[in-house]
Amino acid sequence: MLSETLPPDAAYAVLQSHDARFDGRLYVGVTSTGIYCRPVCRVRLPRRENCRFFSTAAQAEAAAFRPCMKCRPELAPRALPWTTMDASRTLAQQAAAWLDACDDAEASVEDLAAHLGITSRHLRRIFQAEHGVSPLQYLQTRRLLLAKALLTDSTLPVSEIAFAAGYASLRRFNAAFVEHYRLQPTALRREGGGAAPVSRLRLSYRQPYDVAGVLAFLAPRAITGVERVEEGGVTRSLALTHAGRRHAGWLRVSFAKAGEVGVELSPTLWPAVGSLLPLLRRWLDLDAEPEAIAAALGEAAVAGQRLPGCLDRFELAVRAVLGQQVTVAAARTLAGRFVERFGEALSDAPEGCQRLFPTPECIAEATRDDIASLGIIGRRADSLIALAQAWPTLAFARHEGSPEAAAAELTAIPGIGPWTAGYMLMRGWSWPDAFPPGDVVLRKALSREGPLLSPKAYLEAAEHYRPYRSYAVLHLWRRA
Repeated sequence: MLSETLPPDAAYAVLQSHDARFDGRLYVGVTSTGIYCRPVCRVRLPRRENCRFFSTAAQAEAAAFRPCMKCRPELAPRALPWTTMDASRTLAQQAAAWLDACDDAEASVEDLAAHLGITSRHLRRIFQAEHGVSPLQYLQTRRLLLAKALLTDSTLPVSEIAFAAGYASLRRFNAAFVEHYRLQPTALRREGGGAAPVSRLRLSYRQPYDVAGVLAFLAPRAITGVERVEEGGVTRSLALTHAGRRHAGWLRVSFAKAGEVGVELSPTLWPAVGSLLPLLRRWLDLDAEPEAIAAALGEAAVAGQRLPGCLDRFELAVRAVLGQQVTVAAARTLAGRFVERFGEALSDAPEGCQRLFPTPECIAEATRDDIASLGIIGRRADSLIALAQAWPTLAFARHEGSPEAAAAELTAIPGIGPWTAGYMLMRGWSWPDAFPPGDVVLRKALSREGPLLSPKAYLEAAEHYRPYRSYAVLHLWRRA
């Protein structure tokens, strides 16, 4: 099932030209081999009559095709239909996001339907209409492709890979792998099989990618003790929950090869890699479509601009509050003190990344004086405590519902206004169409050296950049 916007003959032309713009948005199944590939694959071009085209890897696998060992479909960037969707499409995309992050080996369609607040029958219908496969087929493909990546790029034991990919037992994992890929998991191990000192994952993105711009944005915001930005990459500490267990460690991402990001993980984070990979893709905005963004921003756009997200939504929210009405440098200083006072020490971590960002539970129990003693004004300390106490119930924290509803919940917390909520959604949700109201720098930029725009005219001027207003925010800040 191919997207209705690309007829089969046009899809074959994409395959002939190896057009990278369609990487992650188009897959070809070759009936003579039973294998499916990405359009960028450099194997011999198959005959047109032997090709079937699909919009997702899940559709190809549901049609009984196996992933190519050369182009590795599990590395492909993903398609992100972000905006202007009706309610059913929005629900279907939220369902897919829930499945992408699913770490429960016993998860069911009923669990997902309950999460979305709809019936399982309605869920199956809208999911099939949007993605061309059932929710369980989508989840199965996601888990198998993750396992394939770990078998190829890591030295984890197969039993640990089965758990990391979301399988309840090694027996279930082996059975699924043999059934769908018709080979044993160990057949994907690298020749030689020796244990490398560090396993490294690879994540693909659509080129171009403004590496210098992303690192230049992250560097002045890097919190002492948590993260370190260097030439060509970032190293940082992180704690996350996978399958009900907390995992804490460090990671390093590097942009050494065009089109790919290399990822190194501490041994303590490898078991949680299934939950970590979607976070990494959003943090570095690896699934963006550069040409569409450039078209929205205009001729002055920087090639390959990205919207840096976050790995920890609570961390991003706290940083947004600390950054209110102060410079980026001052906010970084306050955040460093905050981490030093409330963050947990991390052993065996690289220099500069030896503390974890404080948890919501820790800050919820702090007092105003505890936080104010760091040089943070009292009202802001109250806001941080209120944010931490409300965290378990916030739609923003769970990434549920619409951005507008999440913003309304955030602004109901004392000390969080529309600008701060907009910034949280822009980077904490990787929402591509946020536009923080009342931003002085943006108002000046949009006024184009004329009289300062009114708030209404300011928002009207931003309409030009839909559906990528968040990218316009970074573009205008950078230009200013």
